[in-house]
Amino acid sequence: MTINKTVTGNTAVFEIDGWLDTQTAPELSEALEGLDSSVTELTIDMEKLEYISSAGLRQIVAAHKKMDGKLTIKNVSVEVMDVFNMTGLNKRLTIV
Repeated sequence: MTINKTVTGNTAVFEIDGWLDTQTAPELSEALEGLDSSVTELTIDMEKLEYISSAGLRQIVAAHKKMDGKLTIKNVSVEVMDVFNMTGLNKRLTIV
């Protein structure tokens, strides 16, 4: 998995490519921890995300909490959206 990070002002965008699973979830955790405290909004672009596991979902929930709900997820594939739907996270997260 790779994470391309862009920070502009108080907004960060993470573009995730590959699999977000047990092996790679710590990379997202590190990226979240590395955000400056001035960043108040985060967008996670999942256009190139092929797979997400429960470990990946935990990191998404952690991102949501860290950003006090100012998290937007975009470009979600049908397969990944199915996981959000099955877990009910589609009702708690902003997915566009």
